[in-house]
Amino acid sequence: MMKVNRMRTLIVVMGIFALLGSPFFEGEGSFLNAAEKKVFSYKPPLRGKPGNRVGGGTRGSQDDMPVIAVLVPDHTGLTTEAQPVLYWYLSKTTKDNIEFTLNDEKGIQPVAEITLKNIDRPGIHAIRLSDYNISLLQGIEYQWFVSVVRDPEQRSKDIIAKGMIRRTEPSKNLMEELNHAGKTGSPAVYAENGVWYDALAAISKLIETNPGDKTLLEQRALLLQQIGLAEFAGAPK
Repeated sequence: MMKVNRMRTLIVVMGIFALLGSPFFEGEGSFLNAAEKKVFSYKPPLRGKPGNRVGGGTRGSQDDMPVIAVLVPDHTGLTTEAQPVLYWYLSKTTKDNIEFTLNDEKGIQPVAEITLKNIDRPGIHAIRLSDYNISLLQGIEYQWFVSVVRDPEQRSKDIIAKGMIRRTEPSKNLMEELNHAGKTGSPAVYAENGVWYDALAAISKLIETNPGDKTLLEQRALLLQQIGLAEFAGAPK
């Protein structure tokens, strides 16, 4: 009987160590499912104007200006949303006004010119078009800008970052993949189908819900690294 009990105890202990060493445990307080563990890749769409990303500011400049960047690929990124979320990065806080501007490819006047409020920390920030009752039309190329207004009387001194976006109709195949993947798998589905803005928004929403999950932060960092923006994926410097 004692041998049987010892054997049972050994089996339980081995099982515990096996579980602790499994991919479901990755650091403190992290319990991940298979979808969250998946390393995914962004596959750019076949269409899209190249070379449209512009960054603003440089580190170590004479007057220590902040660095800003729009978190977009160097081509026209896609979204399936009428009111997508746009993400941008700020290296340090500033007393200067920060403006968001949206232009379409045909309009003479901007679609929107908005002074962003409550930018009181460095790091990654979100512009939710739904907050401003702005909707994108399908098939239209839009430019969007984030600008640090250094001198309102001399706008040539603005620090500007620019990206491109186009709304597209989601394919039947994409919708089926999303339904199958669920929320945790949706970032990978969007990325692998070339829908940049929705991929970044999906992983960022998961991070907002689980801010202490290092795996999600690593996934977003890897996603940004794939488009040459690794510098802006982590904590501000």
